[in-house]
Amino acid sequence: MSVASHRKPARPVIRMIILTATALCVGAAASFAAILFVEMVSHLNSALLVAPRARVQWERLPWLIVLATLLVPTLGGLIVGLLHRYLSPERRPLGPLDVIRSVQFHRTLPDTRSGIVSTLTAILSLGTGASVGQYGPMVYLGALFGSAVHRLRASVPNLDGIAMSCGVAAAIATAFNAPIAGLVFAHEVVLRHYATQAFAPVTVASATGYVIANVIFERPALFLVEFPGVAHGYEFGLFALMGLLVALAAIGFMRLLLACGPWIASLIKHPALRPGLAGLAVGVTALALPDVLGIGTETLRFATIEGAFGQGELLVLILAKITLTALCIGAGFSGGVFSPALLVGSLIGALFWSLVTGAAGIATSGVAVYAIGAMMAFASAVIGAPLTCILIVFELTRNYDITIAAMVAVVFSNLVSHRLFGRSLFDIQLSRKGMDFSKGRDRALLAAIPVRDLLSDKAITMTPEDAPADVDARLTEAGWRQAFALDPDGRLTGVYSTAQGVTPATLTFEDDTNLADAMDRMRGFVGDAVPVVTRDDGRYLGAVSEADIVSAWIDHVARIREEENAAL
Repeated sequence: MSVASHRKPARPVIRMIILTATALCVGAAASFAAILFVEMVSHLNSALLVAPRARVQWERLPWLIVLATLLVPTLGGLIVGLLHRYLSPERRPLGPLDVIRSVQFHRTLPDTRSGIVSTLTAILSLGTGASVGQYGPMVYLGALFGSAVHRLRASVPNLDGIAMSCGVAAAIATAFNAPIAGLVFAHEVVLRHYATQAFAPVTVASATGYVIANVIFERPALFLVEFPGVAHGYEFGLFALMGLLVALAAIGFMRLLLACGPWIASLIKHPALRPGLAGLAVGVTALALPDVLGIGTETLRFATIEGAFGQGELLVLILAKITLTALCIGAGFSGGVFSPALLVGSLIGALFWSLVTGAAGIATSGVAVYAIGAMMAFASAVIGAPLTCILIVFELTRNYDITIAAMVAVVFSNLVSHRLFGRSLFDIQLSRKGMDFSKGRDRALLAAIPVRDLLSDKAITMTPEDAPADVDARLTEAGWRQAFALDPDGRLTGVYSTAQGVTPATLTFEDDTNLADAMDRMRGFVGDAVPVVTRDDGRYLGAVSEADIVSAWIDHVARIREEENAAL
């Protein structure tokens, strides 16, 4: 739990001042850092001949282009691997998954040194052309600024999580020039509630990021699209069909991402070498398909232009980008999945449009609406943020018609992906670490509480040497009706009662049983307490009373509800 949660909350006016100041400071810091991050990546791309414009400028020296294409991502990967191995205590990239876990379970982020190393390796990964995204590292960078607030020890409940969400919202607002999307992303993915106490400061932070990016620095939009409107009513059926197909592709992409890490680890034992070999694969592929290098912003923009790519070229690019992204993420490059998801989705949308207009001969409203709709349908399935993706479209294009079209594709994509895979890639990764949100936020938070933390110090035990009369006297004195029988090695053998003697335990908990599972398993249970034993050898650890379990469940649910409905 956060430090602030153990102290008396400050008065509402003081809380409002603290939260507003936090939002402004964290939002501004995260926004400036996000802009600096993007600029550093851009400069590296140009200097290392990763950017298409830089490659064109040096095309008179083809040997230099070939050499840079092979060596830059390979050497970049080796350096990334070595930095994680020897400079980062966590020894891995950090990203949105760590932010979600920290905010949801009221934990601090991994150490600052690991966060700084992860940010630097993300800049290096993106700058040297790895097939990873920039928004995941920017989200973590924003949260890193927010996490510094815990040093203030202000008496504001949940301040740590709110401050980190402020940083996240500002980073997204800066990256996309989309303050509403930044606000919703922080609530939809990170906080997972819309309490006023959090909503107000996160809104301020997101607006601060937008003002800095759009007013002070005049950052350009991700892309500009002229779209007069959907020309044919039946196209909404095509958008829905496209959303269904995009969902299947997104599911394949996410499953490949999850499988690639263990597979690479089994092939390459030394962790520091894995990113280098993945970088070599990127370089070799880029000799034939330079569009797979880096973030792919130019490719993303070209996907909205009719005739920019042929059908065969689109198919190859889609398969190559999916494979290389999974390879780079699995090998340990620092970066996110959102940017690759945007690119892959836009290419799928362009391919779908070309098949509909070409093979099927159906009249459409142009490639742009299909590329943008599929782009957001794919990305929303991956990160589990349909509202955010819909709002990004609206804020980027300022076009109501194209937003509605994208909304249809996003909705149908999420219906399928949620059913067949899960809410998002992040949720599946969390569930594999024992934090399952598939049955609701309440259960996930309760599942983080082990019953061994609730052991009673009043439980009565007996050994074969204890006389029943002595045990009965101890039970009477303690006010208990049952004692727990142990063998000479301390293993549970049964439950003793005066009326029945020693009988087998009707219910036992293991040392890894959590509060949520305990509540489920206690349906119909009758008794003083439930014994807790080690899973491997059945050694008795203690007992937890039914009253303590129910009280802990009520207390934690009340705290969750208070957080989700907190006002200023």
